[in-house]
Amino acid sequence: MKLAPGEELTEELKKTIARTLRDKASPRHVPAKIIAVPDIPYTLNMKKVETAVTNILHGRPVTNRDALANPESLDCYEGLVAELQGA
Repeated sequence: MKLAPGEELTEELKKTIARTLRDKASPRHVPAKIIAVPDIPYTLNMKKVETAVTNILHGRPVTNRDALANPESLDCYEGLVAELQGA
């Protein structure tokens, strides 16, 4: 989900997101952490690229960076992995 311009990821919004996922999907879909990121990777056709983020989170290489409209968006996720591993 992308926040509207000027909106912040507050604790209340995190609770709303978790509650909505639990109610509309299932408890197993609620992530352990809900984190705001500056951008979401998209293809040149403006489709979200979830597999690239999944690969980063699991320590696998992202081989299709050239197919992304905003490959620099992946830098944030790489930084998050390092931060979360240190936590």
